[in-house]
Amino acid sequence: MLSEKEKMKMGQWYDANNDSELLDTRIKAQDLCFELNQLKPSNENERKKLICQLLGCYPQDLVLLSPFTCDYGVHIHIGKNVFININNYFMDGADITIGDNVFIGPSCGFYTANHPLDYKNRNKGLEKALPITIGNNVWIGANVSIMPGVIVGDGCVIAANTVVTKNIKSNSLVAGVPARIIREIKQ
Repeated sequence: MLSEKEKMKMGQWYDANNDSELLDTRIKAQDLCFELNQLKPSNENERKKLICQLLGCYPQDLVLLSPFTCDYGVHIHIGKNVFININNYFMDGADITIGDNVFIGPSCGFYTANHPLDYKNRNKGLEKALPITIGNNVWIGANVSIMPGVIVGDGCVIAANTVVTKNIKSNSLVAGVPARIIREIKQ
């Protein structure tokens, strides 16, 4: 019999709301996010310590502005030279991998969780988490939503207010709800 955490890591349906191990891990991450978001931006050393506790390391040349919120923290993997603007939410039931030289605008959401369409299973608290991968040299505009299982290729630009529901090939400018490729970007 698999634990709910094991099911979560395998991309299977799991109970996110009634499992004590998952609840405890989320509360710990919420507490760390709360502490981080209460610190002055000038308190760099304490901010770095909290980010390291939350993510398990401190990514090279990371700029992470508050407020910032995530579910677990330990499933977030950030490359070097990444800028994360204010009010971002990482729903990291599955891995969220951010490449190098990525710029994320304000109020973006990275949502790995999916819920059943039928209300009986949804009301049980079931969800499935699928990983999100953002390539290198990507610019994500303000208020962008990235949905479960999406891969964004290298060199992409995602326009503000876009909802990305499917994989985006490298060097694409995308916009809209749902996201559509507007044109190729010549690098």
